[in-house]
Amino acid sequence: MNARAERDRSTGDAAIDALLEGLLDAIGASTNRDQLLELLVSVVRLASDRSDRLDLKIANAALREMTDGFEIFAPYRSVRKITMFGSARTAASDPLYAQARDLAALLAAHHWSTVTGAGPGIMAAGLEGAGPEHSFGINIRLPFEQGANEFIASDPKLVSMKYFFTRKLLLIKESYGYVVLPGGFGTLDEAFELLTLLQTGKAEPAPVVLLDVPGGTYWRGWEDFVTAEVVARDLISGDDRRLYRISDSVEDAAGEILGFYRNYHSLRWVGDTLVIRLERRPTDAEAAELNEAFADMVRGRLSVLDRPLPAERRAEQFPDLARVALRFDRMSYARLRDLIDALNALPSAPPPIVVAGR
Repeated sequence: MNARAERDRSTGDAAIDALLEGLLDAIGASTNRDQLLELLVSVVRLASDRSDRLDLKIANAALREMTDGFEIFAPYRSVRKITMFGSARTAASDPLYAQARDLAALLAAHHWSTVTGAGPGIMAAGLEGAGPEHSFGINIRLPFEQGANEFIASDPKLVSMKYFFTRKLLLIKESYGYVVLPGGFGTLDEAFELLTLLQTGKAEPAPVVLLDVPGGTYWRGWEDFVTAEVVARDLISGDDRRLYRISDSVEDAAGEILGFYRNYHSLRWVGDTLVIRLERRPTDAEAAELNEAFADMVRGRLSVLDRPLPAERRAEQFPDLARVALRFDRMSYARLRDLIDALNALPSAPPPIVVAGR
């Protein structure tokens, strides 16, 4: 165990460490005990570091809010969800409202749920379209907004947050895809943070759709700025623009989200090996083509696995799925997205998903 791990799992006082272990015994904690111990050690450190009262209030509220959110989502972890971002100021008569509502309804028909804020505007549109069974609301308490909208106000899948950072964590953590409609500072902040997480590998690969109305200029204007001022200065790679898709069609947006999981299922790291789980196994010829096409981001060769790696078997993580394994360079996340697209497009992959409008 390295020095940081020892610090996280011990208060430095053997007697107090024994009390913490006894507390875990008393509450019957056995699963993920190491993580629970580290949480208790952090509490002791807060108590002994003469923390400012405001620091303690922030830590307390943040942990309480995350606990509330985790409890709401826990029974639905296997349900695929999209998070929808957009302006609270969008009127119900605005065509953007209809785009958000119709996309959520179309995805609900494919058994996807929608996670969004619980306020007015685009948030109300997403929850209206998804319907009660497929709706999750993560509200932010603001002095100028009057609580949750009518579509989620009485739903047990609603949680209220004091802090934007805990709210954004829950909005991003639980979802398999993201849709962003035109909005103000808050919406742009959410869009840029989401793209940063994907660009740096802090979030698992997922489809991001920047949705406008037919003929709309919001996202095209945004992309013009990103291209002319950000890509042109080499502040991001031009490839990073493949982390999102701009669309003005509900059917196209739904196809982008559903199609991302046509063959790709999920991924996990096993040591230095990235394991990508798939619905269908690539053929040997397809694997050879992938190795040639993605040699720039793979150290060594991409290999097809006929069974899970031992670490996955111990965790019983999707043992029946096909897999490819590679030594990924941990930098080229836009290229990793390209690899996922290529896996979804293989002839051996499941047939394309047909998306029909309402």
